[in-house]
Amino acid sequence: MFTGIVEAMGTVQGIEGTDEGKRLAIETELEGLTVGDSLSVNGVCLTVVSNTQEVVRTDVVHETLLRTDLGSLVPGDRVDLERPMRADGRFDGHIVQGHVDGVGVISVLESEGDSLRVRIDVPARLARYIAEKGSVAVDGVSLTVTATGDGWFEVALIPHTLKVTVLGLRGVGDRTNIEVDVIAKYVERLMGGTR
Repeated sequence: MFTGIVEAMGTVQGIEGTDEGKRLAIETELEGLTVGDSLSVNGVCLTVVSNTQEVVRTDVVHETLLRTDLGSLVPGDRVDLERPMRADGRFDGHIVQGHVDGVGVISVLESEGDSLRVRIDVPARLARYIAEKGSVAVDGVSLTVTATGDGWFEVALIPHTLKVTVLGLRGVGDRTNIEVDVIAKYVERLMGGTR
């Protein structure tokens, strides 16, 4: 489990095709990663398959490439990285599984002082789980929803978030990985919903 508090940005160094999908090589300053560890990459839970002093490699299967924006990464792209929360760790952010529900598209970026208001268009199947003042993970970043509408939601990005996550590099038209609140999905399921 993750919390949506990004620890570092990494840089994609290389991408190899594999029979199962792709292998990403990511340069990172994160220490202590070992083979078999989980690692959130732009909000997607991946497994470390090799690690050298500064480059970690993860495999991305076809299913993940279909449901996320990881298939559009190219060498030089920056990515958000977070290690799983330790059982004895401090819980910031919100419950983030790293199981991306779909892809959203940034439709509005508007400065508000040093902060930025961001509107993201999402499919209707995801929009129903997003509530004003609720939590959402965008590219692995835990954010509070500030407004919702028909097929969209908004978040406010403070200067710190803009500086230390890939969200500060995004523009209108860019795709983002969206993970809705898992509690909302379970409630729907328990109430006899279709998910």
